[in-house]
Amino acid sequence: MRIIRELHGKFDYPNPVVTIGNFDGVHIGHQKIFKKVVEKARKINGTPIAITFDPHPVRVLAPERGLKILTTFEDKANLISSEGIKVLICIGFSKEFAKTDPDDFVRDILVNKLGVKWVIVGHNYAFGKGKKGTTALLRRRGKKYGFDVSVVRYAKVYDDIVSSSRVRSLLLRGRVCEASRMLGRAYHIGGTVIKGAGRGASLLHTPTANITTPNELVPKEGVYAVKVSIGNRQEAIGRRKECEIYDGVANIGKNPTFGDVPMSYEVHIFNFDKNLLGEKIKIHFIDRIRDEKKFSGISELEENIRKDIEKAKQILAKRSDRLYL
Repeated sequence: MRIIRELHGKFDYPNPVVTIGNFDGVHIGHQKIFKKVVEKARKINGTPIAITFDPHPVRVLAPERGLKILTTFEDKANLISSEGIKVLICIGFSKEFAKTDPDDFVRDILVNKLGVKWVIVGHNYAFGKGKKGTTALLRRRGKKYGFDVSVVRYAKVYDDIVSSSRVRSLLLRGRVCEASRMLGRAYHIGGTVIKGAGRGASLLHTPTANITTPNELVPKEGVYAVKVSIGNRQEAIGRRKECEIYDGVANIGKNPTFGDVPMSYEVHIFNFDKNLLGEKIKIHFIDRIRDEKKFSGISELEENIRKDIEKAKQILAKRSDRLYL
């Protein structure tokens, strides 16, 4: 997939089929739209294209909301590519760009720069200054400029409408199973293994890998059954080697038994004894085991860790969640 960050000049892609959105999380609702884009492009010998924005518009227009992003841009781009999109146009979002009139956006970008043949968006899509650009306006401008418009209905999990905000809400409450159903894969955080306090191996006989992560949204503090992937799939494929996947149990929190204050993200990987310091790993959250608790001392904590490990093994033996590698 080609990633474009500059909109200079006119693009020469055959029969562009375009979708537009923030696509944070690339959840099953987004995937439904991408599938439609790819199918339509195939039918008209066109190019499936997605337009997104960076930073997220809410970050620019309402920074006081403190929006936490579900996916890094790199992960978002890789996930969109995996859905069959061939071109990702990333528009730098600013207060100035937010003033763009919907008609100007359609004429200048969709028509004049891209030569769009089909626009496919979600049911609640709105764009341009004051979100005055509606799907109805898109249809009217499509008739004027000669492109078609399709609107894709939202996806549902049980009776719950799938949205990025809903996924955020679930994760912040530790409800990773429900969030994963909406994402179509286990929610993950990635990062680099760093040196921790060293208590896992020396005091608790349960070595852990601590990570620092660029991911902004981390599930609620607590203990989780997880999958751990080591290495980058793209790099691994280049070396003709698949990345390694292990079962594990992760703790997110402040280690209250030891009176720690900084938040830490650590994982105990089952049947693993290699030094991972400096390595890239991903922690995929499969299910929540319990809240983080303050125990009376090391013995009680160690006993509960053993119980957590057994519980995680039971959960993971029954689950086969899709993972983003």
